[in-house]
Amino acid sequence: MRNERLRWLLLSAIFAAVTAVLSQVTIPLPLVPITGQTLAVGLTATILGSRYGTLALLIYVLLGAVGLPVFSEASGGLQVLVGKTGGYIFGFIATAFVTGLYLEKFGFTLKHAVVANIIGMFVTLVFGCVQLKYVLDIPWDKAIAFGATPFLVVGVIKAVLAALIGIKVRERLIASRLLRVEQPVAR
Repeated sequence: MRNERLRWLLLSAIFAAVTAVLSQVTIPLPLVPITGQTLAVGLTATILGSRYGTLALLIYVLLGAVGLPVFSEASGGLQVLVGKTGGYIFGFIATAFVTGLYLEKFGFTLKHAVVANIIGMFVTLVFGCVQLKYVLDIPWDKAIAFGATPFLVVGVIKAVLAALIGIKVRERLIASRLLRVEQPVAR
C-alpha cells in the first residue's frame, strides 16, 4: 500500500516535469501564446486520472509560483500567475480534475478521452478568459476574442492528441505494472 502511494506520487512529480518541458513549446500570438502546456495537462489527466493528475498540476503551479522557470518561455513567479496568462495556469488544475473525473466516471476509452479533453479545454479557456478580462480591464467580447477564439481549433487538435497518446501510454503503463489501477467490479 505504501509503495503504491509512493509510485503515484512519483508519477505525479514526473508529470509535473513533463508539463514544465512541454510548456517550453510556444507559438507566440499577440496577447496569449499557444503552448504545449495544455497538451501536457490533457496527457496528465488522461494517464493519471483526477486525483493524481490534479496533484501533478498543483505541483507544477507551485514550482512556478516560487519562481522556477516552468511556465511558457521559461518564466516563473507570482507575477505570471497574477498576469494576463495566469488564469489559464490556474485553470490547468481544474482541468486536470474535471478531465480525470470524467474518465473515471465513464471509462478510460479513446472516445471518452477525446470528450473529456475537449471539456477540459473549455475549462482552461474559461479560467483564462476570466483573468484576461479583469487583468487587462477589457470587455467580455474582447477577452473571448483574444483569450479563447484563437485556441479553439488548436485546442481540439491537442485534445485529440492528448486522448490518443494518453490512452496508449496509460495502457502501456498498466501493462508494465508501473501504473496500477483498481478494476471496476462487474455488476
